[in-house]
Amino acid sequence: MALDMKYFEEMEAKIPHGKVRTRFAPSPTGYMHVGNLRTALYTYLIARHFDGTFILRIEDTDQGRLVEGATDVIYRTMAECGLTHDEGPDIGGPVAPYIQSERRDTYGKYAELLVQRGAAYYCFCEKTESEEDSGEFNRGDDPCRNLSAEEIAANLAAGKPYVIRQRIPHEGTTTFHDVSFGDITVENSTLDDQVLLKRDGLPTYNFANVIDDHLMGITHVVRGSEYLSSAPKYNLLYEAFGWEVPTYVHCSPVMRDAHNKMSKRHGDPSYEDLKAQGYLTEAILNYVTLLGWSPKGEQAEQEIFSLKELEAAFDIAGISKSPAIFDIEKLTYFNATYLRAMEPADFAKVAEPYIRESVKNPAIDVAAIASLLQARCEKLTEIPEKVDFFDTLPEYDVEFFTNKKSKTNSEVSLEMLSKVIPALEAINDWTVDAIHDTLIDLATSLEVKNATLMWPVRIAAAGKLVTPGGAVEICHILGKDETLRRLKLGMEKLK
Repeated sequence: MALDMKYFEEMEAKIPHGKVRTRFAPSPTGYMHVGNLRTALYTYLIARHFDGTFILRIEDTDQGRLVEGATDVIYRTMAECGLTHDEGPDIGGPVAPYIQSERRDTYGKYAELLVQRGAAYYCFCEKTESEEDSGEFNRGDDPCRNLSAEEIAANLAAGKPYVIRQRIPHEGTTTFHDVSFGDITVENSTLDDQVLLKRDGLPTYNFANVIDDHLMGITHVVRGSEYLSSAPKYNLLYEAFGWEVPTYVHCSPVMRDAHNKMSKRHGDPSYEDLKAQGYLTEAILNYVTLLGWSPKGEQAEQEIFSLKELEAAFDIAGISKSPAIFDIEKLTYFNATYLRAMEPADFAKVAEPYIRESVKNPAIDVAAIASLLQARCEKLTEIPEKVDFFDTLPEYDVEFFTNKKSKTNSEVSLEMLSKVIPALEAINDWTVDAIHDTLIDLATSLEVKNATLMWPVRIAAAGKLVTPGGAVEICHILGKDETLRRLKLGMEKLK
């Protein structure tokens, strides 16, 4: 049966040309793992660097793996990360639809076109469901590869179920080029006749992405290096259709260690997990971009980049073919750097929910606590434990008052607190300066080091050995009445 070529001509006419076009094409299978986020970043940065178009496409042809709500996770993550797409299912575009299951008829027509051109064939053999879903078979020549036109027509007329397979040449080689890996040549005899169209009429991943990439005008295809082995088959499809092959950018995996890839199955964090662990989106993006890419030229030594700076600096030549090891300590360093660089008001805003987890008293000034934390915080999730003493004085050991460096012990601390309490009671205007000057003047008059006086005050006020901020700041935030109450409790403990 002859195909209507007008359909294919109309599809070709819709394809945008003249600009770099990239696509992020996730499967809605649950969460955004680090490797997925990196692919999204690289495709976004290539498009923005070249003033091109960034497309979001949802690849949902593997219906068995779909997870309810997963598409929402994709949209939410992209929005939080600032990876704004120019075309996609939610905003449309010139080559809609952008969801593969809605393009079903398209794949069927292109599979039929390949059959007509001799680059694919009907296969009526019985297959298990799992074989058909993967599209991979390791065996000899398919018996259906050489069926006569009459046999095919008879099988179709009888309503026999079929898949459509790619007809790989038995002879010769196929060479493809990758930005990072260079030219790679394979013997065609090592390639299998992969399934293109499954019995349910849906395409396999390997077929759908070639059709969609061409029809959407994709110029640069970014994907994991695990797809290098499939690239020759993609090239053969492009050649069979007479289409231009896009620029391939295969990224080596993100590893947990020297031997193991990161995997949710092994408890490795997704983007959402990292957020829940107290990492800032900006720090995650910065660090993930550098997992397998490094800047060139004047920025070769630079580590900290905003998204805008990455858009300007990103060059695909900087993508490495070596696997990148995900180092949580390095990410923590990035996060601490970002937290410290924030405007104090912005830090207070992101810190507030974490402060309020343990500081319920509405009279306590969140911004004042945040100012103590900013230089001492690596992750937002550390905050509740660092500041819980502001709400409730914890039980603490009298031994806390003994500190060799500050030259304090129980007797010295008792004496210091007995002098500090009346001095603080005399303050009318409870400001940081007033508390500071009162305590410093008192230390001078007592002829002791500042630390000898400040140590017992801080221990009695906080009940902790390690605190964000010193005695003066803690007393100021607690307020006069609560400070004096706690210092008196400290005296009782020391007696």
